[in-house]
Amino acid sequence: MSVPSKIVRITPGVLPMADVRVGEREVACCLAYVPEAEVGDFVLVQNGFAIELLDPASAAQSLSAFAELGLIDASADSMSAGLDDLREGEPLPVEQATVAHLQ
Repeated sequence: MSVPSKIVRITPGVLPMADVRVGEREVACCLAYVPEAEVGDFVLVQNGFAIELLDPASAAQSLSAFAELGLIDASADSMSAGLDDLREGEPLPVEQATVAHLQ
């Protein structure tokens, strides 16, 4: 399962690496599949590789859907931290997110 994670640091190189925030912790991942990623972007990480860039609305919908399905703890600081990051700037329709896109 890949949970939207926010890029907090990038180390350029032949294999660009990033530190991403997953809840309350940071993990390293390779950006080889998404070299256009920038600090502040949300990505899906699988087996140590960022595999997809997400727009803020999609990241918010995914986090809400995971919480609705009970796959992540919506009351945990990790959930609220991810949604707070997404709420910076323009308001997002987090309350309207459904699990329909998972079916």
